[in-house]
Amino acid sequence: MKQELELKQTELGELPVDWKVEKFEDCIIKKRIKVGKVQQQKYKDVGKFPIVDQGKNKIAGYWDDKENVYSGDLPIVIFGDHTRIVKFIDFPFVCGADGTKVIVPDKSKVDPLYFYYAVSSLDVSSRGYNRHYSLLKEKFIARPPLPEQQKIAYVLSAIQEDKEKTENIISSYKELKKSLMKHLFKYGHVKFEDAEKVKLKETEIGEMPENWEVNEIKELIEKTKQKDMRKENTEFKYIDVSSIDRDFYRIVGFTLHKGKTSPSRARKIVKTNDIIVATVRPTLKRIALVPEDYDNQICSTAFCVLKANAEQLNSKFLYYSTQRSLFFDALESIQRGASYPAVTDSDIKKQKIAYPPPACQQEIAEILSSVDSKIEQEENKKKALEELFKSMLSNLMTAKIRVNYIEVKNE
Repeated sequence: MKQELELKQTELGELPVDWKVEKFEDCIIKKRIKVGKVQQQKYKDVGKFPIVDQGKNKIAGYWDDKENVYSGDLPIVIFGDHTRIVKFIDFPFVCGADGTKVIVPDKSKVDPLYFYYAVSSLDVSSRGYNRHYSLLKEKFIARPPLPEQQKIAYVLSAIQEDKEKTENIISSYKELKKSLMKHLFKYGHVKFEDAEKVKLKETEIGEMPENWEVNEIKELIEKTKQKDMRKENTEFKYIDVSSIDRDFYRIVGFTLHKGKTSPSRARKIVKTNDIIVATVRPTLKRIALVPEDYDNQICSTAFCVLKANAEQLNSKFLYYSTQRSLFFDALESIQRGASYPAVTDSDIKKQKIAYPPPACQQEIAEILSSVDSKIEQEENKKKALEELFKSMLSNLMTAKIRVNYIEVKNE
C-alpha cells in the first residue's frame, strides 16, 4: 500500500513510481498501413464496410470494395489530422481520404482502449484546419502497468457506455415525439388504433379533424412591447439567436447587460410562456418557449415574439405548432435575401396553424410536454455523465484517482 503512495517527478508531473512515461511515438507500431481511402463525395449511404474518417460521427458512410478494407491489427486509434477528433475502432473499416491517421498501439506497452483514452486526454493545440499530427507526435503518454491500464479503460468505458445508452434513449424519445406530432396534428388526441374513426377534412395546411379550424397566428395572439434598453439603467438578461438550442427548442444561455453599452437589438420584452421565433435564417429553427426565469427579460429584434391570447390559444400548443415542418417550409418559401435570408414579424404572424377546441389544444400540449420532459431528464443525465467522464479521465490519467485495486471480470 505504501508503494502506491510513492511518487516521482516526470514530464507529465508527479506520477506513481510504478508508472512509466514515454513519447507518443514509442507507444505505437510504426509501419506502412494498408487501407483504401475514399473521397467524401463517393461515400455511400449503405454498403458492406463502414467508412471511418476524421469527422464527428464514428461511421461517416459505407463502401463495398473489400480490397479497400483495413487489413492490419485491431483495435486501432483514428486521429483526425485536421479536426483532432480521436476514435477507437475495433472493426474492419475503410478510411476517409482526407486527414484520417490510422494509429496502431503497441500492445506490449499499452492496452489499446487505454491508449485511446490517453490520447483523448492530451491537449493538442488547435491550428485551425491545418494538420496536427506533428504536434501529437511530440506528446508524452503516461504508462501504468498493463493491468492498471485495463482497469482505467474499464472504468472510463463503463461511463461512456452509460452515456451512449442515454443518447439512444434521447434518440428514441425524439422519434416518438416526431411520430406523435404527425398523429396529433392530423387526428387529434385519440389513440393510434382509433385514428381511422376520426373524420378528416383537407385544408391548406394538411388534413385535420372536421371540427378543427385554420387560423392565422395574428388572429390568436396579443400585442407585445418593446423598449430601448440602452436608455434604461436596470440589468437584464439578453437572449440572442445564439442563445437557442436548435435541437431541443429552448433557451440555453444569455448575456447580462445594463444601460448605454447594451446591444442596439436588445429591445423586445418577453414574458413567461411567450414563444420566440428567429426571423433571420428561419430555416435554422431557432424557436423557444420562454420559461419563468426569463420573465420580463429582453430578446433581440431578430426574434418575433408571439404571446398567445389565453382565452383562445394554449401557449404550449402554439409552441408545438411552430415546431412543425410545414411551418418552416412556409417560411423558407417567403424568406428574402440570398446571403442573409430573413422574414419579418408580419410574415410569421400571417402563417396559418391548426386551431382545435381549447380542451384538445391542452391535451395535445400536455402529451408533447410530457415527452419533452423525458427528453430533458435524459439530457441532464447525459450532461452529468459527460462531466463525470471528463473529471475521471483527467484524474485517472494523472493518478489522482487510482483503480489498480479493483477487480475486472473478463467477459
